Amino acid sequence: MKKIFTLFLNLAGLGIFSLLAQENTENNSGQITGNFQTDAQYYIEDQSIGATAVKEYMLVNSWANFIYSNQNFSAGFRYEGYMNTLLGYPNSGGINDGIGIPFRWAMFSKDDLEITVGNFYEQFGNGLVLRSYEEKMLGVDNALDGFRIKYQLFKGINLTGLIAKQRYYWNHGPGIIRGFDGTIQINEVFQSLEESSLRLNIGGSFVSKFQHEGHPLYNLPDNVAAMSGRIMIRYKNFDINSEYAYKFNDPSLDNSYIFKPGQALLINTSYAKKGLGIVLSTKWVDNMAFRSDRNASLTDLNINQLPEITKNHIYVLPAFYPYATQPNGEWGAKAEIMYKIPKNTLLGGKYGTNVSLNYSRAHDIKKTQINDSTPVFPPASGTYGYNTKFFSIGDKLYFQDINFEISKKWSKKILSNFSYVYLIYNYDVLRGITGHGNVYAHIGIVDMTYKFENSSALKTEIQHMFTKQDEGSWVLGMIEYSLPGWFFTVFDNWNYGNPESKKHYYSIGFGHISGGTRIQLSYGKQRAGVMCIGGVCRNVPASNGVFVSISSTF
Repeated sequence: MKKIFTLFLNLAGLGIFSLLAQENTENNSGQITGNFQTDAQYYIEDQSIGATAVKEYMLVNSWANFIYSNQNFSAGFRYEGYMNTLLGYPNSGGINDGIGIPFRWAMFSKDDLEITVGNFYEQFGNGLVLRSYEEKMLGVDNALDGFRIKYQLFKGINLTGLIAKQRYYWNHGPGIIRGFDGTIQINEVFQSLEESSLRLNIGGSFVSKFQHEGHPLYNLPDNVAAMSGRIMIRYKNFDINSEYAYKFNDPSLDNSYIFKPGQALLINTSYAKKGLGIVLSTKWVDNMAFRSDRNASLTDLNINQLPEITKNHIYVLPAFYPYATQPNGEWGAKAEIMYKIPKNTLLGGKYGTNVSLNYSRAHDIKKTQINDSTPVFPPASGTYGYNTKFFSIGDKLYFQDINFEISKKWSKKILSNFSYVYLIYNYDVLRGITGHGNVYAHIGIVDMTYKFENSSALKTEIQHMFTKQDEGSWVLGMIEYSLPGWFFTVFDNWNYGNPESKKHYYSIGFGHISGGTRIQLSYGKQRAGVMCIGGVCRNVPASNGVFVSISSTF
């Protein structure tokens, strides 16, 4: 019966949008927009790199968004199909395989009121107590499904309230999420401060989850609350953004079912003027995993997100060792300086030179026993867990990244980028594998682009990573030729320092771009590893095969 009812709703939704499309054509009173993407891979078994074949031969991830808007009303849905899910995306036991409409919504706004029903994404502050979002590259979609109201109480005072459940693949998680957020923009509330150079915003959030579960041993709380306060101060070229969050005791799989409260502090400061930018950040986290299902793991049913403050590298070799946020305890800091050497100087040349220096570091926090019989690692279930002092910093290094980059335009035809990266990566902690130790890696990158007179361009990359740990040293070479509407790429990633097998991971491909449509076809091998975006990660398996990606907007 449930499947029949769901099918009826999906067909009804498609029928409604057909009528809306007809209305749009006949009366020009509304507008329909959207986008589409499909990623498909044909898998070839390759024992030399540990790539497995799949029974289906080909796996496909696809989705399409349709949005209708008409004055104060808008509505939409997303049709998704995973037939079956590409390897490496969350899909334990085939839970993500399927086809249907898991995301649909309607929104009405008038004057100072906005009401949303159905699915939506929301973030309070920096996300320390609530962030629902979608990231297709990670296979993450913790969309909320319920009701949300936004209201501007007075000029400069904005309120948001919501109650919802979270998307859990094709179903919902067991918990109910209730949240409230308020923001006060001081300069808009007080007219005398509207023209002031000092800008001040303050805000606060309260989020609770309800999940009833009878436990044979522990008296687990049905309701768990988290709250946060934030402040943003801006004065001329200076900017400070800070948020503190507190979570009441929340026994879960993440923390071995201990009853200790959690805390988090995030501070971002910046200074910017023409030619110069400086960013300083720090983060301290203790026991701040927060899910609508206390028994969930990996990327499933996260209510909040703890933003990472390390650099997201865009080049292949530095991205081998990305940092994953540690919600059970971490301290981190980052400093970044960006400077443009002026034009027509000795070092700046005719076009100027961009220089950036970035340093980031992450440690554990100090934890002590609550008594002589309670262990700290891992903490004993059913207890308070451990003691720690606010903003304590432990001796164990999780991650360090020092990188230096020079970008220069030599002429109208020649552009270059030179980078050096030094990484220290705690493999045991960040990959959950014991006995591996730290990885120390030196990485050098040369990226050159030559533009031809016919609007085509030739881009070359050479990357080298020297390390004695993990799989040893690597070298990567890439050539990409592009011209209006087309691009062609070939590269090889050679693990020449591997004492067991000096493997090549090569790829060749091309693509076509026309308006809002992009088509890409490639064949090659992919190394097993980890992909991280914003401190959230997924394992990427080794693969060999043909990959096709088609995307379009309308």
